[in-house]
Amino acid sequence: MTTLTLHATGPVDPAEAWDRYLYPARWSSWAPQITGVETDAARIAPGVTGRVRGPVGVSLPFVVDEVDDGGRRWRWTVQLGPIRLRLLHWVSPGPDGGTTTGLRIQGPAPLVLGYAPAALLALNGLVRRS
Repeated sequence: MTTLTLHATGPVDPAEAWDRYLYPARWSSWAPQITGVETDAARIAPGVTGRVRGPVGVSLPFVVDEVDDGGRRWRWTVQLGPIRLRLLHWVSPGPDGGTTTGLRIQGPAPLVLGYAPAALLALNGLVRRS
């Protein structure tokens, strides 16, 4: 099992960045590797399940494990066959205004390291103005 932590900082207000996480229908607007999301709820909450769609028809099931609105943190598990990636996201005020967002990815090293460039691109999209 490998764990990798990524961060990005940008001008978007923390409340806006958090809102972009809360509604899966918005994920593809800031995460270029996501082409769509099918879910059983409009807003993330513990126990919400769905499928996240990526390039070339890839569709992976996920479950939201926890959401802490006050702390602006949430965790979910994405499954690729028998393999699971656990992703912990958080949003906090940036050092000079705006937002810093973080992501801790846990899973098999090839998947974690292979996903890291796309994840960093998405994090940067999350904290940038549309």
